[in-house]
Amino acid sequence: MPRHTKRKIADLRRRLYEILEHGPAGDHAGRVVGRLIGALIVVNLIAVTLESVPALAGKYSFLFVAIEAFSLIVFTAEYLLRLWVAAEHAPYSQAGANAARVRFALSPTGLIDLIAVLPFWFAMLLPADLRVIAVFRVVRFLKLARYSPGMRSLLDVLYAERRALTGCFVILIGATLISATAMHLVEGRVQPEKFGTIPDAMWWAIVTLGTIGYGDLVPITSGGRLIAAATIFAGLIMIALPVGIVATAFAEAIHRRDFVVTWSMIARVPLFAGLNAAEIADIMRLLQARMVEPGDVIVRRGEPAHSMYFIASGEVEVELPPPRPKLRLGEGHFFGEIAVLRRARRSGTITACRRSHLLLLDAHDLHALMERDPRIAERIHEIARTRLGRDLVSARGDLLPEELEDADDLYPDSEPVEGSRG
Repeated sequence: MPRHTKRKIADLRRRLYEILEHGPAGDHAGRVVGRLIGALIVVNLIAVTLESVPALAGKYSFLFVAIEAFSLIVFTAEYLLRLWVAAEHAPYSQAGANAARVRFALSPTGLIDLIAVLPFWFAMLLPADLRVIAVFRVVRFLKLARYSPGMRSLLDVLYAERRALTGCFVILIGATLISATAMHLVEGRVQPEKFGTIPDAMWWAIVTLGTIGYGDLVPITSGGRLIAAATIFAGLIMIALPVGIVATAFAEAIHRRDFVVTWSMIARVPLFAGLNAAEIADIMRLLQARMVEPGDVIVRRGEPAHSMYFIASGEVEVELPPPRPKLRLGEGHFFGEIAVLRRARRSGTITACRRSHLLLLDAHDLHALMERDPRIAERIHEIARTRLGRDLVSARGDLLPEELEDADDLYPDSEPVEGSRG
């Protein structure tokens, strides 16, 4: 095969890997594919649920079959493409193409993708119980973990806390055995059909420790009731332990992710480029969150500027005086940083293009921090003097074309709305 053909195939495989595995941040194609597949998984789950209703299954049978056929084709193509691009995965890249595909196929995500399609191809060729097949269709829910950051974070938390959760499970088994044994000794002779053996009593212990309490097995002696009361209190602890572990770890994971995103945004602002970690952390504590809806005007041209903004998510449009074209700034961009020092007037109008999450740094808060810590004040003033020396700020406003060009260098994914940036 010619070398240039191999190169094209390698480039295509790399591009498909980036699309399927969410490679570069902000990749539009990857976001679209992820959302479409996620939506198809949700449609599958809804179809499986509604198909179990006899009246709906008979009336919309063609629609359910069409959804399943289309889903099977898409999920099969997705699985085959993931097998093909497996060699691009960093953990598998040194193993060779075929070995990488085998390792992906045997990985948890690879097995989920396979289970999502293989049973249905067998069902077309061999007689199968459709009720069993429906169970495999529900397994497709697990595919959402690949396309949902929240679910991925939760699964990562469960894996990271596996030892603590295993310890909770061992404690639960021990409490079950102790409660069942005690109840067997006290109630076994009075209710032999219910508590005659420890295995019989274990059902009662599990149900009680789980705080469910079906009421099918009830102690009738005073000793049995005391044991039941102690078991109920122990059950509250059994439930609180894993819930507390998972909730705390999940909150910490979300906080770490938001912390890294916010830190990276602040560290990339030229005004704060010379600050150390402790000083950036002080600034982070001053940030205020603000949510804006599409069409909301964030700042207007000519009004006093009292704060700067970081775009945590979403997109805004910057309208500058002619002949400058309109610009769009997305996630990770910032604007108005000089305003926190000069309180100049805005040189442009900025409007939200879609629902956006902004982080606001008020000039008053930053000045208070600078007065409290002279080191931060000196560093910020030094950087500001450097930027002022480059004529990046005029007397009219805080957001100038030169600043936007600096932002273009830092964030090349910003797009002009109309015209071009020459």
